[in-house]
Amino acid sequence: MLLYIHIPFCDSKCYYCAFNSYVDKFHLKEDYMQALCEQLAFELKRFQVAPKEIESLFIGGGTPSTVAPKHYEKLFEMLKPYLGENIEITSEANPNSATEEWLRGMRKLGVNRISFGVQSFDDAKLKLLNRAHTSTQAKEAVLNAKKAGFENISLDLIYATLGDTKELLENDLKTALSLPINHLSAYALTIEEGTPFEKKPQMSKERLKLTSWFFKKITDFGFEQYEISNFGLYKSAHNLGYWHYKDYIGLGSGAVGKLGMQRYYPTTDIEEYIKNPLDIKTEQLESEDKKTEQIFLGFRSSVGVAQNILNQEELKRAELLVQENKLIIKDDTFYNKEYLLADEIALFIS
Repeated sequence: MLLYIHIPFCDSKCYYCAFNSYVDKFHLKEDYMQALCEQLAFELKRFQVAPKEIESLFIGGGTPSTVAPKHYEKLFEMLKPYLGENIEITSEANPNSATEEWLRGMRKLGVNRISFGVQSFDDAKLKLLNRAHTSTQAKEAVLNAKKAGFENISLDLIYATLGDTKELLENDLKTALSLPINHLSAYALTIEEGTPFEKKPQMSKERLKLTSWFFKKITDFGFEQYEISNFGLYKSAHNLGYWHYKDYIGLGSGAVGKLGMQRYYPTTDIEEYIKNPLDIKTEQLESEDKKTEQIFLGFRSSVGVAQNILNQEELKRAELLVQENKLIIKDDTFYNKEYLLADEIALFIS
């Protein structure tokens, strides 16, 4: 069982961001955190969570570092009996709001992994994306996290942005890996509906040759690629949990949960969520939905796709890709060798 907590507050709205996040709702922080506690009490019963059953916890957003550690205390107190031994507890953070005090406070609560939304160490690119921090702040934040006692530190980089060059990306990478991190996520800039970049589609410019080169550079530094966007000296337990199709509780406005063949969607309106955090829509998944998702997730990651979920026709197509050296098969599971072709492979098979 996994747990995701969504914090929808942000100190600035990035031009590419389509997440449920707001820069003008800070006055609702305390009420929102209380609503999270109400939903948590409900979900623990609905999911019939046993003591020590939660195997990973991820606080995302938005920007979790815009909320002071004291506002998380009640949630962590409620969760204490349900958290497994030595589990991964991650919080996302932005360099400009993750102060030394905030980092120490979250560490004290039990957070043991920090994921920084850095995106780039190039100040011009950060400005282009409307990030609220500078490259200097990003470097300082990572060093402060290490000082606060965090051993597992991750950061995000964005590529496929207009103006990206090998020199810029290599500098981003060298700077990132000169810091005490052991995990890195690399995301292609995508143009989402309803974002400022929707009217500027030219801002996203992915070139397969440059992406392949960038990914190879990351792995040359010793970071293993275990999913299309994730590289590390270790594999994040929370990430792997999703790809293994485990059940997860989704707390918060705009979060998503899954239990068996049902998916749960709390309301995305913050004010409405605060009024009634139990206003949650349910989606019934069909067995074909589940299989399609498992195929796409499996080929995008090191999880792979089990032979026994494929029908005869799908199995034939998978075996053809093995013959063409596009897939490998091991222990009755198909593994993808080239994550950048993951979606094409999944579509071919399914």
